[in-house]
Amino acid sequence: MLRTSALRSARLASTPLRAATAVVSQSRSASHAVSNVTLADIEKRWESMPPSEQADLWMSLRDRMKEPWSNLTVQEKKASYWVAFGPHGPRAVPPAGENKKIVLYTLFGLGASFMLFYLTRILARPPPKTLNREWEEASNEFLKAQNVEPITGVSSEGYTGKGQVQSK
Repeated sequence: MLRTSALRSARLASTPLRAATAVVSQSRSASHAVSNVTLADIEKRWESMPPSEQADLWMSLRDRMKEPWSNLTVQEKKASYWVAFGPHGPRAVPPAGENKKIVLYTLFGLGASFMLFYLTRILARPPPKTLNREWEEASNEFLKAQNVEPITGVSSEGYTGKGQVQSK
């Protein structure tokens, strides 16, 4: 890694003409102003511009912003600000009626879920015969007769709990 970096720097130092031309061409591309025709009505044209053209314009504005801002034209300053912070892309203003649509779809989803719930309740079988109070009290009596859990359960002395009774 170090050897590669040392070789590369030695090669660049031996060709000062190439390094100087690169710096001059870079500064030359950033030094000229973006034309007013290109920046005119950028707010209205931005969304309809192809992505490649948007990227080219943004890159040229970004290169211009690297210089002192006193060198930028008013049109370039406005366009740079609008491209960076304007209401487009993720910051676009939502279309009219979007909140209404969200509320309606949410209510539709809730209504469909309630309908599905009650439809399954209506079409379900009746509850089993073991889910009534008499059956649960009979289960308590059976547990006492079998002496199930004689220390802490239903069969213990002084037990005051409900046991198997869960129905109202």
